[in-house]
Amino acid sequence: MKRLLFLILILTITLYSIETNENIGFSKYKPLFNVTYIANNYILTWSKIPYFAYYEVEVLNNNPIGKHGQKSVIPSYRIAKYRTFDNIMKIEQNFPDNTYLRVSAHSLFHKPLGFYSDSVSITEIDSDTKQAKLKPVPKTKYPENAPAPNIPLLTWTIVPGAVYYEIEFLSDLAENPNDIIPSRYQISSSREVFTNGYSINLSNYPGNHLYWRVRALNYSGDPLGVFSDATEIFIDHTLPQVLKPISNTGYENANMPMPLYPVYSWLPIAGAVNYEVELTVDLPENPNGIEPSKHQIRHSIVQGGSGDYYDEEALITPGTYYWRVRGLDKDGNPVGVYSDAETFIVDHTIGNYAATFGDSITHGGGAISYSPADMEYSFQTYLAFPTINLGKSGDTSETMLNRFNNDVLPYHPKFLIIMGGSNSLRGGIPSTQVIKELTAIQGKCLTHGIRPIFLTLPPINPLAINQAFNEETVPDWQQQFAAVNSFIRSQRYYIDLEPYFMDENHELPAYYAIDGIHLDIEGKKLMGLIINANWARMTN
Repeated sequence: MKRLLFLILILTITLYSIETNENIGFSKYKPLFNVTYIANNYILTWSKIPYFAYYEVEVLNNNPIGKHGQKSVIPSYRIAKYRTFDNIMKIEQNFPDNTYLRVSAHSLFHKPLGFYSDSVSITEIDSDTKQAKLKPVPKTKYPENAPAPNIPLLTWTIVPGAVYYEIEFLSDLAENPNDIIPSRYQISSSREVFTNGYSINLSNYPGNHLYWRVRALNYSGDPLGVFSDATEIFIDHTLPQVLKPISNTGYENANMPMPLYPVYSWLPIAGAVNYEVELTVDLPENPNGIEPSKHQIRHSIVQGGSGDYYDEEALITPGTYYWRVRGLDKDGNPVGVYSDAETFIVDHTIGNYAATFGDSITHGGGAISYSPADMEYSFQTYLAFPTINLGKSGDTSETMLNRFNNDVLPYHPKFLIIMGGSNSLRGGIPSTQVIKELTAIQGKCLTHGIRPIFLTLPPINPLAINQAFNEETVPDWQQQFAAVNSFIRSQRYYIDLEPYFMDENHELPAYYAIDGIHLDIEGKKLMGLIINANWARMTN
């Protein structure tokens, strides 16, 4: 036994001497790091050290090195890490923009052994792919052998981050494809397009064909990318017209359940001033009709030309449901017919493992124009485990507490991810009150055998909130948020989001939230990655 201990001691001293010997040069090792993006995978390679070591790949929320080679003024935090003994790694992961990868060698005594590699920007790796996504792709086709009626509904792929779109109608193919400048052949255009579809009345257009193209715009009205390819559309003015909205919800495609507080989304139709959303318990007996169904259990009038509706009443009774929508004129008369009915299921067992509970950040949506029905704007989409969304837009910590029994207990999740209080604090409710209400929610969880997992509150950006919603934020919001987050960090189960979302002013940067509070796609991706990285620790 003594001999074995002596050999271990000698080996340890030898390895330490090798690693610290300047002549050998391990202390000066710096991996040459290369990352490529192929078929939705990141392929990482780096130079190998001639010594027994493992490698650690880190995903960071910020480049540790600033513009001039100095340490960045914004701290870097690790989002995820991967380990290997090889010098190549394939990662199949949807990383957010503005994150960075780096690699380092690790040994028995040194973490790292030598230096970290230079950090590689995720944004720069697959810039061509991201740029391609900024160019809309037309989805509706009306060729000469299948022309459109007088009022066609034109659709295209969603551009991530687009706040609205500009659609342009042309008399000939655009002379400037892949450009951001309007064409000289423009007949008409519109910027009143807040979703990826546009219904236009061409009944007074004298010709039988024209071209259209569309581009995405940011909050300021500047182009996010180039125009789509110009698409020819043929019109037959004699064709019968059937006007009906088209569902634009993304739950089914994302294989996600409808939130407890449903959000319905559709592509609007020309001539409709308002809309009526109908919820039924059976397939409507009158498809393509204008009369309400005999199976109707709820209906709501949506004022204005908006293409989505937030249901204020929880849909919690298990069963199969159907929803559809129709357009109305200013006098309440039908414009066209009901949309095709869309099916969804309410099933309490879906939430038996985990549920998310909070305000609009939990409910979903972002970039001003997107609702929770746009699943790219829901952090649940990026989680590695199943959840039910029990969020409700506009919630305060008080309303979360008030609805806990009715909205959470029927699902009885094993784990409840809780984030709330932002609306309370920025509206002037003191942190002491928010802490009291979060403590009460925690107590209810523990009483009913639910593990409460708190998320710290990301910062906000009061100027952006005011610009987007014309709403003021209390001057001492940072102190109030800090107090609540300090309380959350004192709990046994919490995940710390706040540091990952701070700029140099400790505010929420615009690239995570255009409107200053509702995290956009990249922010929701980052939320999902952070939760995933901490989930094993939360559930053990």
